[in-house]
Amino acid sequence: MRHDYAFKGYEKEKMARVIGRSLPVSLKHSVEICNFINGKTVEQSKAYLENVLTKEAAIPFKKFNKGVGHKKAIGPGRYPIKAVAEIKNLLESVEANAQFKGLNTSSLSIVHINANKASTQWHHGRQRRRQMKRTHIEIVVEETKKSESKKKSSTKKEIQKPKKEDKKVTQK
Repeated sequence: MRHDYAFKGYEKEKMARVIGRSLPVSLKHSVEICNFINGKTVEQSKAYLENVLTKEAAIPFKKFNKGVGHKKAIGPGRYPIKAVAEIKNLLESVEANAQFKGLNTSSLSIVHINANKASTQWHHGRQRRRQMKRTHIEIVVEETKKSESKKKSSTKKEIQKPKKEDKKVTQK
């Protein structure tokens, strides 16, 4: 079965991609995580998601934040453990795909990440009607070159201000 990606600007030489189909996670949590880590590097994203798994950091909720408790310095936020674990696995998979293609895995940045609603299934054996949560998640990463302009600006000599010296007044 063929699966199309939502991202159309795919360059095969510089990019790697992965798609997770029918993952058993909440769509709302997945959307918030995807919006938060979009544009970051893969290393930064994996480190932050690891902190969320240990509940040292929270995912800020911007869209689906009705009734969500506030966290320090970020506002409304939560610790969506199950969705974070699945997205972290997808990040590791896309990193392996990039390594297989010969890309430098230390300079990968997330170009595109999104979550879509998948088809829902009924819970087996339930007396009442209840459906499972299913989500499709796709990630596209690109190899970025580290800019040398940052290195040049940091090597420039900084002008140091003269230090105030203690002046002793001597009288003759």
